[in-house]
Amino acid sequence: MNIIIGSRSSQLALWQANWVKDQLTAAGYEISIETIRTSGDKLQSYPPTQPLPASLAQIVAEAGTKGLFIKEIEEALLAGKVDLAVHSLKDLPTNLPEGLILAAVPPREDARDVFISADRNPFEQLAAGARVGTSSPRRQAQLRRLRPDLELIALRGNLTTRLRKLQSGECSALVLAAAGLHRLGLRERITGYFSVDQICPAVGQGALAIEIRQDHVELARAITPLDDLPTHLAVRAERALLRRLGGGCQVPIAAHASFEGAQLQLRGVVAGMDGRRVIQAAAAGSQEDPESLGASVAEDLLKRGAGEVLNAR
Repeated sequence: MNIIIGSRSSQLALWQANWVKDQLTAAGYEISIETIRTSGDKLQSYPPTQPLPASLAQIVAEAGTKGLFIKEIEEALLAGKVDLAVHSLKDLPTNLPEGLILAAVPPREDARDVFISADRNPFEQLAAGARVGTSSPRRQAQLRRLRPDLELIALRGNLTTRLRKLQSGECSALVLAAAGLHRLGLRERITGYFSVDQICPAVGQGALAIEIRQDHVELARAITPLDDLPTHLAVRAERALLRRLGGGCQVPIAAHASFEGAQLQLRGVVAGMDGRRVIQAAAAGSQEDPESLGASVAEDLLKRGAGEVLNAR
């Protein structure tokens, strides 16, 4: 069976696609990679202060940024131009287009966020008023809770671009996902790690999503060995929480699930953008029904006032 993988062209996206390619090649399949430019890639080419073209602005207005990095890849998948798509799972909307399924979730990388400072000083020693780059509302809200004295600036661009902006002095520090730096062999750039109590990660952060057409039964069998059950169960709980709260990338919702023994532990966070109100909830549940655990923690967040925070954004 010849398999065409659809991927974005960024360095990290290609690392992810090539990892899947290597696993399938080792199993005896013929694999090629087709790179596809997505709406999210186009968005990143515009500075945050520059107005977007009407066509791109309309897409963002209708769907937010959740899914922008996979939209064209899913279209190619549905059209049969590619057979398999590899995404960062945190970019995958909770509801997939009809005809597509999340067929496998490989073992998760480190889900935490990290801090990278130009002078290598730790986060706690960053000077008041220092400029910290991150485009994620989730990170911004939780950073304001930890350090309201910092100036947070929106930085667009892939991982390589953001590191270059740090080097050029556009900011004093960056907050990024550990997983991308680990996968690209850039651990030495990391100044420090945030615990999940300090900054709760994005839903699915650190995990990969392998998406295929629902009717491609032979391919589903081929990629079954790539699925890691503990990771898959954990992200199912996180995505169920996000689905119940109705959020995406532009909403400060965070969740992280992990196993302690046979119990699946889930933490959820909804934060106001000013960092003054941070609502948290956590629970443990059976691995047999991760969706119920996610919905339960989401309901707890809503009872604690998460709806007011989300409606006020």
